[in-house]
Amino acid sequence: MAKKTVKKHADRDGFYVAVKSFLTNERTRFITGLIISFVALYTGIAMFSYLFTGARDQSSIENLPLGNLAFYKGSVANWAGVRGAYIADLLINRWFGISSFLVMFFLASLGAHLMKMIRISVLKYFLFSASWLIWGSLFFAFTLEVAYRDSFIYLGGEHGHSLSEWLTGNIGVPGTVLFLLASFLILAILSNRRTLPLMRRLFAFRWIGNIAVGMKRNKKEKEKEPEEEYDDEDKQGDYEVIVPAISGSNVEKPFPAGNIDEEFVITVAPDEEPYIPELHRAGNFMPEPESNTQPMPPSNGDEDEVYDASDQGDYNPRLDLSAYRNPTVELLKKYDNSEHHVDREEQTNNQKRIRQTLENFGISIASIKATVGPTITLYEVVPDAGVRIAKIRNLEDDIALSLAALGIRIIAPMPGKGTIGIEVPNKDPQVVSMQSIIGSRKFQESNYELPVALGKTITNEIFMFDLCKMPHLLIAGATGQGKSVGLNAIITSLLYKKHPSELKFVLIDPKMVEFSFYADIERHYLAKLADTDKPIITDFTKVIQTLNSLCKEMDDRYDLLMKAHTRNIKEYNDKFIKRRLNPYKGHKYMPYIIVVIDEFGDLIMTAGKEIEHPIARIAQKARAVGIHMIIATQRPSTNIITGTIKANFPARIAFRVSSMIDSRTILDSPGANQLIGRGDLLFSQGGDMIRVQCAFVDTPEVEEISSYIGKQAGYSTAFELPEYAVDGGDGKPAPVDLSDRDPMFEEAARLIVREQQGSTSLIQRKLSLGYNRAGRVMDQLEVAGVVGPPEGSKPRQVFIQEEYSLEQLLRNLK
Repeated sequence: MAKKTVKKHADRDGFYVAVKSFLTNERTRFITGLIISFVALYTGIAMFSYLFTGARDQSSIENLPLGNLAFYKGSVANWAGVRGAYIADLLINRWFGISSFLVMFFLASLGAHLMKMIRISVLKYFLFSASWLIWGSLFFAFTLEVAYRDSFIYLGGEHGHSLSEWLTGNIGVPGTVLFLLASFLILAILSNRRTLPLMRRLFAFRWIGNIAVGMKRNKKEKEKEPEEEYDDEDKQGDYEVIVPAISGSNVEKPFPAGNIDEEFVITVAPDEEPYIPELHRAGNFMPEPESNTQPMPPSNGDEDEVYDASDQGDYNPRLDLSAYRNPTVELLKKYDNSEHHVDREEQTNNQKRIRQTLENFGISIASIKATVGPTITLYEVVPDAGVRIAKIRNLEDDIALSLAALGIRIIAPMPGKGTIGIEVPNKDPQVVSMQSIIGSRKFQESNYELPVALGKTITNEIFMFDLCKMPHLLIAGATGQGKSVGLNAIITSLLYKKHPSELKFVLIDPKMVEFSFYADIERHYLAKLADTDKPIITDFTKVIQTLNSLCKEMDDRYDLLMKAHTRNIKEYNDKFIKRRLNPYKGHKYMPYIIVVIDEFGDLIMTAGKEIEHPIARIAQKARAVGIHMIIATQRPSTNIITGTIKANFPARIAFRVSSMIDSRTILDSPGANQLIGRGDLLFSQGGDMIRVQCAFVDTPEVEEISSYIGKQAGYSTAFELPEYAVDGGDGKPAPVDLSDRDPMFEEAARLIVREQQGSTSLIQRKLSLGYNRAGRVMDQLEVAGVVGPPEGSKPRQVFIQEEYSLEQLLRNLK
């Protein structure tokens, strides 16, 4: 009997799974969307035809019962046949009038959404269509039915006619008019974010005129004061400031958010400062003075003057990309782990073996319990009184031998507990998908400034942290142990949570392949130097320039924080959003900047101190101004992860490494050498270590996320970092003594002339020189007249065209 019940439940569960799989199948969704689209098209044809043929068909279908429709043998004029004529008459005359075309609009949108031609919120589109359907029915019935009383069409349908009569009977004609107007404005504001700014725009030019009149009146009142003297500037009279046509989506109130398509003139008294709308991202927009106008007088206030424009409403940094939508969870692959359970027999056997091994060495235990994680099971052992913890800790290899398992790790004692933890890998580990992490309630409801969802702990809890509080992250691990997947998981979780106006990435990829698929999000999330062509930084020269540029950005931000009397970026941005910082004094909204370096070891080996110095500066100071660093390496040796780097990166992630020495280099303790790989990691901050199974996000998933973002409207360019003067700011190289030329000088000169390419990286590659030495050789070549000065991201110009002229030059130098 029990077996039959189990089988019945299994059959039922299998049926539900099959139905669910069928309904969520992409092919099923496409076919359903296609059918709905054809229904919408057929309905549209029937309704459009009804406007011209309805009068002729009315007598045929008016009293036709629905049950007789299939057997109707008469002829109708409607292009969609008798059924089309019936549906059109039902929707237009008996229901909602001509606003029933919104039904076709909703069905067409739903069909396109199911076929993945467009992405919409079905609920929002339904509410939008239903609301305007009801309003349109009432409007046409109330306003146009009298004019078209003799028509065969009820423009508002029977619904609109009944509602119109009920309203006029209760609140009268004026009340109905006011109700229609108020409901129209409410629906318009709720349907489109641009409606409210457009309404404000209607009053903008009248407001500007009032400003001009008010300023003139203010001037005349001041002239009447006998104690005030006129100076030469006063005698010049009023002047005009021409405000050009503005194209932007975040113009300050009371100017409209949107576009001001025509230039206009504000008349201003000489002692008054005109108010000009601020443009998003510029922060200090000023009008361009024309030849027939005087320039706007500069403000003579100091930085400490109180600025408060809070009456104009909060500044919205997202308004330029107000239509932007974060990636959807459906872009991530879902792994079915719902029925995954660690074998109960496996747990029991492991408990017996652990107990037996400890007893063999004279250690008795009071109890042992298991906590199952995605890849690791934690066995918590309570030893009998008098047992030394160190004795158990030394039995790590013996327990691993008895369990025949790789990656046994003993935590003695467990932090905050009176137990000893023994971590044992599961024989059948489950995949922790990024979809399950991003879609979790903990991630969706988190209020971290920079939320990073890394994976699941050994107790199956989602592990998250706020990068702002780290504030920098060091990642290390051997090749193939999950380091690149971990970086993608960190970047992906931030892309799912932050708006492009709030976050920028500087992606440095010496290997040139790890971050290439993020190029699509250049105009949304990436930051780079203005003269850099590629969105992902791969050239060593550009890496050094970019890091030094970030140091300059850090210093500039600290200057703004000091002027704003704030301590960190959060306080500063809050103050700017409340419009308590003057954009004409250089203040602007500051996004967070996250610098991600994939292979830090290659940079250190190539450029040494030139890389380490700016990284150390950023790590020491940049936290308060919202610049954070994530550096990763597969070579966790002491010459790569130096003491300076470790001192400034308190938060560390260690994937599996090959030796205990490497583990100590990363974590200052062993443990990373005992991990099992495939995303198994240890997270350390301030001494405590947490074992986490990193969420798996595959390359196709990252590509689809990047493509989803890249297809949306973005900024015109990537976020531009400040210019960095490579040679001290005057554009000239440091003094070079040609009498002390590098031994490789002549060979480098011949290489440059032969290749006709003045590139430092060419000298590095061909002659196997480090960056510093190659740079010095290039400076010597410039002074010798072989190449020209640097030209940003372009190679230097080569002045000598053939090797004969070069040999003459080299003989003269000797």
